[in-house]
Amino acid sequence: MTDWITTPLRADMLRGAVDVERTGLGLLPHRLPARARAQNTDAQLAMAESQPSGVRLVFRTRASAVELDTVPTKRVYVGAPPRPDGLYDLVVDGRLVAQGSVTGGHTLTVDMTAGTFEHTPGTPGSLRFSGLPDSMKDVEIWLPHNETTELVALRTNAPVEAARASGRPVWLHHGSSISHGSDAASPTTTWPALAAALGGAELVNMGFGGGALLDPFTARAMRDAPADLISVKIGINVVNGDLMRMRAFGPAVHGFLDTLREGHPTAPLLVVSPLLCPIHEDTPGPCAPDTERLATGQVRFMATGDPAATAHGKLTLATIRTELARIVAQRRADDPNLHHLDGLGLYGEADHAELPLPDALHPDAATHRRIGERFATRVFGPGGAFAPAGSGR
Repeated sequence: MTDWITTPLRADMLRGAVDVERTGLGLLPHRLPARARAQNTDAQLAMAESQPSGVRLVFRTRASAVELDTVPTKRVYVGAPPRPDGLYDLVVDGRLVAQGSVTGGHTLTVDMTAGTFEHTPGTPGSLRFSGLPDSMKDVEIWLPHNETTELVALRTNAPVEAARASGRPVWLHHGSSISHGSDAASPTTTWPALAAALGGAELVNMGFGGGALLDPFTARAMRDAPADLISVKIGINVVNGDLMRMRAFGPAVHGFLDTLREGHPTAPLLVVSPLLCPIHEDTPGPCAPDTERLATGQVRFMATGDPAATAHGKLTLATIRTELARIVAQRRADDPNLHHLDGLGLYGEADHAELPLPDALHPDAATHRRIGERFATRVFGPGGAFAPAGSGR
């Protein structure tokens, strides 16, 4: 019988979280601070920011067995196939060694057609990793990137120590569901997690599914968060949400960047334009589920806007790319640490021919890996925006 040691969970044991809420059961990591959450009224963003993409529980121990109790929130989409349980990635001394899931928990029923969310409470579940080497090691448990996770208890068969500082630069990234990790294989294989590992950075992922909309409270949260490197990937949600016209878009981008610079005046700041998404290249939003496909159990999206409306300021990915390039070029005269990356260089037409978007909107696991590897090469590599000083940046 294993003699378990229970270690009280503390906020400082979590990396990648912007805020940690103490609940009646334990700790709930957030990727927006409380003040920003109070200013948000959108259920989609509330769900997305509570899903701990990039958040990991870190500690040192000699334990050969680790148990974690959590309360996950499982999503059920009306009319769509059941979603798999979220994955936890166990990383030991920088290497992925095991994966697991927690069953049970709360249920969030989402009706994409009606735009409704219904929450049904549940109970905690447990996850166990065993057979680990009986030696002192750095342990990271990456929480499911797409499953809200309340941490309840940590048990090990040897004492736990605080994790050592990584010494790596903190990379703060903001983007859409693709940055959040939609359809990635696991939390360590979202494209930002892969790029951070390859680039030697400590990731704080503020990619929110459906929520990259230039919200001022997100800009202020990023302004106030510690960061050495910053990137913002802008475009797809602005188009598929159809919440903005060109007249408002340019000033909103300037305002977002101005706010970031208030807190990080000289940090390398990278603006990434949209990846290829054929349905929205020249057709504005809004984006909507394809109800005919949904009736057959397939999830697929479609653009419902009128291409002719771009003459009146409606936004497409093509027009946004042009405007972002113009804004960055204009600002660089006074901000040499501001950089631009065309998203088509991360995923473009040739990539789409080989690796099409399964639901017409989100990349699959193989595409996440390709995007992450390309980002690491182009941004963290020699001559890139995040290349170390003295390496040709």
